[in-house]
Amino acid sequence: MELTVTTFLIVCPLVFLGAFVDAIAGGGGLITLPAYLIAGVPPHYAVATNKLSSAGGTIFSTARFCKNGYADFRLAVPGILAALLGSSLGAHIALRVDDQVFKIMLVILLPIIAFYVLTKKDLEPSQEKKISRKLQYVIVILASFAIGMYDGFYGPGTGTFLILVYTSLAKMDVLTSAGNTKLVNLTSNLSALVVFLMNGVVILPLGLAAVVFSIAGHYLGAGMAMKNGGKFIRVIILAVIAMLFIKTIMEAIG
Repeated sequence: MELTVTTFLIVCPLVFLGAFVDAIAGGGGLITLPAYLIAGVPPHYAVATNKLSSAGGTIFSTARFCKNGYADFRLAVPGILAALLGSSLGAHIALRVDDQVFKIMLVILLPIIAFYVLTKKDLEPSQEKKISRKLQYVIVILASFAIGMYDGFYGPGTGTFLILVYTSLAKMDVLTSAGNTKLVNLTSNLSALVVFLMNGVVILPLGLAAVVFSIAGHYLGAGMAMKNGGKFIRVIILAVIAMLFIKTIMEAIG
């Protein structure tokens, strides 16, 4: 496609905003992917190029979380390996299959997730409901594979879904789950990106320009998350779920 100044003016600011949200609670793809589509980028190229800008920014927010100790690396490693496999599989499927199936699934699941978050006082796991380390590993591996596959296929909401599973089922504290989410999400982004690059569907000039804005958004968003803690993350998660649900419904109707 032909790139114009307007293309960059639409994509880059929205990528910054999406990256800021993504660094805090995930779901930044809800903003960044539509940005590419609004700018006239064909769907497959939009998904692929979005992976490039997303991965570039996620590297910085991931590094900032890890530097401040908000990551459980023993749980992160199996999650990373599972996401690597799942995302690669999802990206291959995305190149061959219509994404309508995943959109239908989101329409069903998002109201359930929203209800859970709204009725839960906070995202911190109850101290009376600790689970075994072995069960944590099982939950993290299965969730990282399944959500990683979704990320490779489509993407928006991946980080939000990971945080919800890590806190509610794996009983991780919210900031550690955010750090682990960054590690796993970065892996799924890079894995899918490799597949898309090999198939020539990444628009490099646009994606590399967007990376700069993505880095800035992720850096500022990660700092905001660590400063305001779990309460702020919960508010952002609810907002992201609501927007993602509305967007999915509109696409399904359209």
